[in-house]
Amino acid sequence: MPILYVIATPIGNLEDISLRALRLLKEVKVIAAEDTRTARHLLNAYNIKTPVISYHEHSKRAKLDYLLGCLEEEDVALISEAGMPGLSDPGYELIVAAIDRGIPIVPVPGASAVIAAVAVSGLPIDQFLYLGFLPRRRGQRQRLLNSIVDESRTIVAFEAPHRIGETLSDIGEILGDRRLAVCRELTKIHEEVFRGKVSQAREHFTEPKGEFTLVIEGKLRGEVEVTEEVERKLREFCCQGIGAKEAISQMSELSGLSRKKLYQAWLKLKKED
Repeated sequence: MPILYVIATPIGNLEDISLRALRLLKEVKVIAAEDTRTARHLLNAYNIKTPVISYHEHSKRAKLDYLLGCLEEEDVALISEAGMPGLSDPGYELIVAAIDRGIPIVPVPGASAVIAAVAVSGLPIDQFLYLGFLPRRRGQRQRLLNSIVDESRTIVAFEAPHRIGETLSDIGEILGDRRLAVCRELTKIHEEVFRGKVSQAREHFTEPKGEFTLVIEGKLRGEVEVTEEVERKLREFCCQGIGAKEAISQMSELSGLSRKKLYQAWLKLKKED
């Protein structure tokens, strides 16, 4: 019976592909690729002549029936732009449709930005929560971050370069000045892994370029709360005429508390006054 092979492809360096993956890409009838240009670059490097059909977010409905028809007669390979298909890309729909029709699906593992990032992050990776791409709209992103404030597991997410600054600000404001690893352009020429606090990452990535994977420290047990000393310092700022934004920013840097928690403490003090 024909098989749908779900094949991992390089996330950057073309050498990060298995011998098994290369053999299967040569043997299948057709390759369904999220990005045909990226696929051609890989296939040309290894002299693979198998026909390629585009299967991306905007073509998945039109191409789904065709690919299922191919799977009635011959094996098909599914590849994404980078990494393992089905993770934050349209390959998921083809996989589900194949399952519904009883078509065998065989995973061919390989490079993964998620696994690569957590492995070099220096943060606990016995358990982690994968969020995929963070929401583009700030309000939606902030709601998501608020929902995981008490998450103790390490958190992994993807972000685009033009939103990384705003996202780091949201993380600092909602989750606090936690440790994190910002992995940029993994396995590519300009690969970079930045480890430090959220505030330090904001200062470091002033002109961000490339693809980003964030690995964020989970909430620590016994994580610092708003103490009487913190409240006293906030009162001093208030008496000095320092505004809420500046006072909370300074206290977040000093205490490691999230801006959200400090803002709640600030509002409480203002009510008491």
